[in-house]
Amino acid sequence: MPRKKNKMKLTKFTKLLVIGLTLSITAIGCRKGPVGVTPLPGARVHQVPEPPPGGSFGSGPGGRGVETAPSPTGIASNPPGPHEGYSRDTQIFQADTVYFAFDSSVVKAGERMKVVAVADYLKANASCAVEIQGHCDERGTEEYNRALGERRALALREDLVSQGIEPGRVDTISYGKDRPAVEGHDEAAWSKNRRGEFILLTAPK
Repeated sequence: MPRKKNKMKLTKFTKLLVIGLTLSITAIGCRKGPVGVTPLPGARVHQVPEPPPGGSFGSGPGGRGVETAPSPTGIASNPPGPHEGYSRDTQIFQADTVYFAFDSSVVKAGERMKVVAVADYLKANASCAVEIQGHCDERGTEEYNRALGERRALALREDLVSQGIEPGRVDTISYGKDRPAVEGHDEAAWSKNRRGEFILLTAPK
């Protein structure tokens, strides 16, 4: 009989030991969290900061303030009004108006020769400068279109600089959707309003 009692005690002790170990392992696993879980791609731990509030756009005459959109290649924009007193010719580069695709500030390959023509004129007339006006079609908010218009003007400025024109000779300004070239509410009008215009600035004699 004593042997049977001892065996029963050992069996109960073994069961209790197994249960205790199982509970301990479970508790440790809960504290450490799941193991071998692949994190979701693109998961963000921190919040993305809000962009700073948009300022005014434009460095040429008529620009609405000092702040301008950042230049794509880091070339600083001119301060407002660097060519005050210069005469303005809105006709000489009219045929060189550059047109943009919807919601884009990329200068299309087919439009680049217009930029080259403006650059060639400025190289031949060292005392002249140019103002680039960025424009948009009527779709979108006023704030968004002012920013897009400035990006378009800056893209053309970068092209002129890449052609050898000094940055200080090139002003930019955005009119957004405020000055449509063509009135209308269809693609025929919109395609003419998504544009960048060059205004010749001639130094006073």
